[in-house]
Amino acid sequence: MLRQNVEEDGMNPKSLFLRLPMAAAGAMALLGLALGPASAAGTALNLDCRATPPVGSAQTFDLGAGVDATAPDTVPSGHAFTVALATDPMTVPTSVSGYTVKSIKDITLRAPIPAHATLTGTHLSGGSGIGSGTPEVTVDSDEIVMTVPGPISGGRTFTLPVLTLDLTAGAAGNTVETRLSGTGYDSPGLTFTARVPVVFVTVSVPTACYPSPNPVLSSTAID
Repeated sequence: MLRQNVEEDGMNPKSLFLRLPMAAAGAMALLGLALGPASAAGTALNLDCRATPPVGSAQTFDLGAGVDATAPDTVPSGHAFTVALATDPMTVPTSVSGYTVKSIKDITLRAPIPAHATLTGTHLSGGSGIGSGTPEVTVDSDEIVMTVPGPISGGRTFTLPVLTLDLTAGAAGNTVETRLSGTGYDSPGLTFTARVPVVFVTVSVPTACYPSPNPVLSSTAID
């Protein structure tokens, strides 16, 4: 029935779906999602992203993000300290290239556990407009993983929770740095899914991003 209705309107269903990736890519580019930290506030990140629709070829695009972080400049060896990573408010677009953006969901942000320090705890605080799902932070092997289930509706402005790392400084003379994970589309630091209605169905468009380049977000020297 879907095929019949679409073809009666003079459109091929496959061609409609083939147009979806570009619209979804544009939507992702407008989202401004990002992670970051830095002793100096306002670290800029450039993310290289790929949106993969259910039909048609994947589309790549750049995503800019701004991040603030709170971290001490120095810390004595063996002492506990914290690094807090925060993102600026972001807005989900309501439509892109004529396609409605219904929502985004399953935002996952990954960061490597910093070298030269022991991670003793992680926790989330704050955040607004992030939907009904409960954000979580876990440790997966050598990575810290923040997950925000959403969904976050199109047109909504939201702020991700602040991610705080509890650390204990290692040997003197070293530096504890934080970065975003990710070296490619198959090993991303940021992933999320857009829900985009097309004709009579709503399709999911998963997106994977990695930082290119990957700047140091915060830096703490160990005395």
